[in-house]
Amino acid sequence: MKASVLVLLAAVAVVAQLAMAADSSQPVDEAGARAFFLKAAAVFLSPRCLNCHPSGERPLQTDRSRPHAMNVKRGLEGRGLSAAKCANCHQPHNAAGLNQPPGAPNWHLPPQTMKMVFEGRSPAELCRQLKDPAQNGGKTVAEIVEHVTSDPLVLWGWTPGEGRSLPPLEHKAFAVAMKAWADKGAACPE
Repeated sequence: MKASVLVLLAAVAVVAQLAMAADSSQPVDEAGARAFFLKAAAVFLSPRCLNCHPSGERPLQTDRSRPHAMNVKRGLEGRGLSAAKCANCHQPHNAAGLNQPPGAPNWHLPPQTMKMVFEGRSPAELCRQLKDPAQNGGKTVAEIVEHVTSDPLVLWGWTPGEGRSLPPLEHKAFAVAMKAWADKGAACPE
């Protein structure tokens, strides 16, 4: 059953990629797509994104991407475990003051069933993961671009509160790079 679902998801991914390429107003430009993804990858691999996309069950924190204090864990839905729920400290807005708990609407990690790990990934591995519906929650490339350019939790990365670094690209430049990557065929770096 599991294998047939994965095969179905892979087939849907291929059809979606072909449809995107066919519907694109720009010709496929694999080299251009790879270059734009490499620009965007610097953001995905910065602490603002990486900290909530860890390889393990504990989120990371600080600009040094250290394991979260108080032994906080992901939990099944990505919202923490037991009394250590994300929303206990992470409110809809950043707390005032230096290095106080950051906040954004719907603060959470990806769920256990779709961890979307960025930590330890190369840009090529990250790109393949983002494009794979079996690993990205069933999203198309267009839906990934929409998510990373407009979701309030993602946008928080550019207003992280006092004491936190910003991603290496301004949000507008990141959004342009992601859209150009998609428009040019969404090829992954090698």
